[in-house]
Amino acid sequence: MAKLEEYKDGHYLWNYVPSMVGAVIFIILFFAATVFHVWRMFKTRTWFCIPFALGCLSEAIGYCARAASVNDTGTLGPYLVQSIFILIPPALFAASIYMTLGRIMRYVKGEHHSVIRINWLTKIFVLGDWLSFMVQGNAAGLLFKTSTMRIGQGIILAGLFIQIISFGCFFIVAVIFQLRMRKNPTRESYNVEASWERYLYMLYAVSVLILIRSIFRVVEYIQGQTGYSMKNEWTLYAFDSIPMVVVTVVFFIWYPSRIRIPPGGHVEDDSDGIQMRLDSESGERRRPKSTLFTFGIFGLLGAISRRWGR
Repeated sequence: MAKLEEYKDGHYLWNYVPSMVGAVIFIILFFAATVFHVWRMFKTRTWFCIPFALGCLSEAIGYCARAASVNDTGTLGPYLVQSIFILIPPALFAASIYMTLGRIMRYVKGEHHSVIRINWLTKIFVLGDWLSFMVQGNAAGLLFKTSTMRIGQGIILAGLFIQIISFGCFFIVAVIFQLRMRKNPTRESYNVEASWERYLYMLYAVSVLILIRSIFRVVEYIQGQTGYSMKNEWTLYAFDSIPMVVVTVVFFIWYPSRIRIPPGGHVEDDSDGIQMRLDSESGERRRPKSTLFTFGIFGLLGAISRRWGR
């Protein structure tokens, strides 16, 4: 029978025995989301959605580790993996969300309606997202030890606030763009096959869900290890797991595969970081920025394996 076990020196990693049923349900849901998103990404060649697919996979890995912890609550490894891999996926989802906005602007040739220069728009948001991702991912490893727990919680809070601020700015930029486009629409906004506003509403919907989840996480870490959220598992599923599943479903249904640069349209800056292109001057192949998130995932896996092996 599963029971709460001491980690060491009177310190418990868990405040409760995690639910096996809950973990298995979300393993199935997120693995299914991973398969469907990877399939659609390859089918439509929408490489800017790589971070989103990685986010789905990260969630699945996190819940696998959570299931492994049910009968092993005193072992650090599974606890650390589930903590990190359930914490960081919204940052990965956000990367594809930010890149989608930049593509929408180019799609309708409405770059001049952006309050941030289009060449910098995606770079700024993805940079902020990457910073949030790295801060949260690296700080999660500090939570397992009593002496570093408060430091880890504080750093994670900083990463969550970066994420919330980024999404707040993203909302403002997207809404201003939409209002300006409605007031002074471009010719392309009438001619394009896909409804650009429909994709904007999709971005609003998934962004609100991620914001709700991020605010919940802020409250959770402010309350600390002895707070209500840390002691009651249902809060994780209600304000994190379910909203993130809905995010994957909404993004899949209104998948931004039809948002493509119009024929003959020149993109000055490949800031959505997808295409591997050849630099005409140096002849060196540039690496897509989206693969930074892939390296980040493997970097975290390496850090976990080193810490687990101690």
